[in-house]
Amino acid sequence: MTELIVPRRFCGPPDSGNGGWTAGALACLEDADAPGHRSPSRPPIEVSLRKPPPLDTPLLVTAGPAGTTASYDGATVAMAQRVERALVEVEPVDPHTAAAAEPAYPGHDFHPFPTCFSCGTARAEGDGLRIFPGPVREGPGSDLVAATWTPHESLREDWHAYVDEHPRASVTATWAALDCVGGWAGDLTERLMVLGRMTTRVDDLPVIGEPHVVVGEGRGHGGRKTHTASTLYDADGRVVATAEHTWIAVDPAMFGGVAPTARG
Repeated sequence: MTELIVPRRFCGPPDSGNGGWTAGALACLEDADAPGHRSPSRPPIEVSLRKPPPLDTPLLVTAGPAGTTASYDGATVAMAQRVERALVEVEPVDPHTAAAAEPAYPGHDFHPFPTCFSCGTARAEGDGLRIFPGPVREGPGSDLVAATWTPHESLREDWHAYVDEHPRASVTATWAALDCVGGWAGDLTERLMVLGRMTTRVDDLPVIGEPHVVVGEGRGHGGRKTHTASTLYDADGRVVATAEHTWIAVDPAMFGGVAPTARG
């Protein structure tokens, strides 16, 4: 029997797991390949989140022909499977432009989940990722956002064999870095959303202490669903990992969040 536990450090909403971190943790169990074996030609892994992942709670993980499932109390929390489709990367943004966009991060003025591991403004340096994506394109409704990110030592990978002398951040941290930037590229300032599906291709793992750029792009919405994408670039402009997301609009009361309309 395999179990998956989402520690409280990796929350998204205050009482449930960060979607990207949780999805990455399940993806590791679906296909725990070493960094040196990753390449853009490998099919990505898709994780669907069916329920808010509980914190500090063992989830039963089972593998089957359709993929890997994490469940709690008889209900499916998340499902992971490798899919045969290509992901379209978000266009690169140079580090200077990404850094200049960060002061305009909407989460500085209003954040539904300020303790979010990925993008929360209430998280300390070295505790959360503190990725604060701001709009890159001019004008209202910009759908391209970017931020800089330097992986902290606390995110260091501790179980994969390194392909070189550089310590790298974990798979789960890489998925988390690609998560919320997509939400802020969508319409997170207009309505509360949570991650419903994330499809990710990890080409490499980000180097600890090295500056990176994370970019996000809105790709349309309809009904309760919003579609976005994100790409992580290293200091030399190479793609480290890329993802596409589906976000689901939810009732703030379900997640302990604050509705965007409450912004003053």
